[in-house]
Amino acid sequence: MSKPGKRLANPALFICDLQEKFRPAIHEFPKVISTAQKMLKASKILNIPVVATTQNRARLGETCPELNLDTQDGITTLVHADKSLFSMWTPEVRDALSKLSTPLSCVIVGIESHICVTQTTLDLLREGYKVYILADGVSSCNKEEIPVALARLRAEGAVVTTSESWLYECMGDAGIEEFRGIVKLVKETSGTTKDEWDNEGRVAGACQDMNGEEVTQRELVGWPWCGEHGAYVIGNVTLR
Repeated sequence: MSKPGKRLANPALFICDLQEKFRPAIHEFPKVISTAQKMLKASKILNIPVVATTQNRARLGETCPELNLDTQDGITTLVHADKSLFSMWTPEVRDALSKLSTPLSCVIVGIESHICVTQTTLDLLREGYKVYILADGVSSCNKEEIPVALARLRAEGAVVTTSESWLYECMGDAGIEEFRGIVKLVKETSGTTKDEWDNEGRVAGACQDMNGEEVTQRELVGWPWCGEHGAYVIGNVTLR
């Protein structure tokens, strides 16, 4: 019997612009931080390289200290670059990724959904990378922007999923030696994840059904987006 291996052979975690000055402005910022912390702990267990950026660090501050990036007891990043570009696809990031095995499966956590996360995703897709966006790990100042951005990026070819789903997809096999560590992490953070999804307004934005009732992002995950009609459509049911 061959030794079990991971389903995603070459994952990379992208932490996009989680900085101090954004803390009071971003919708449900603490929950984005919680997901980022979970993913960073998972990166240590699964030996996943971490790419992090800040947007204009001099004005918008350092990366939030609770993420423990590049600290003595924290996570050592592959690259932790400051940028003026909205996209994380900077020369420093390109150089760092060129040293990794391919094809890469890039998973993104950070802000803002409709600006830096969107442009990073589009650039990575253009370069031929597989891109996953964690619906419980991205946000914007204006919560109405979030489902619009996720729907667009899904249509462009990105996979919109959750942190727990992605971690199990990354492993792919309960026989790998890291499995117990990830299960322990998921159990430790299950309360936080449940709170994020139970707080239905966090990523619901402006999506409503035909009766005007708000529909949550959780309910929209997996629905096909119809660009022609600017709506989610399944059969005779349309959500705008």
